[in-house]
Amino acid sequence: MTKKPLSEARIQAMIASDPDAPEATEAQRAHAKPFAEVFPALAETMRKSAGGRPKAENPKVAVSLRLDPEVVSRFKAQGAGWQTRMNEALRQAAGLN
Repeated sequence: MTKKPLSEARIQAMIASDPDAPEATEAQRAHAKPFAEVFPALAETMRKSAGGRPKAENPKVAVSLRLDPEVVSRFKAQGAGWQTRMNEALRQAAGLN
């Protein structure tokens, strides 16, 4: 069963009825300051940490590879982590483990 999309009027009514998220007034907007101006140290920390995940000691290399569909299906059928398992199988086949 698919849900019927909400109309814009219904969405606006839901927003207006939320006591935890009132619309900002013109006076509030006039006094608003950028986050980085109000919390410079926190903004800098967030900016520095926004670079993604930490660098790996041994980063992987992206490759394009054609494999038999049955091989990919077998690894995917085992669930999440199939790419890691495939990498481990290739390491063993290459004599690296």
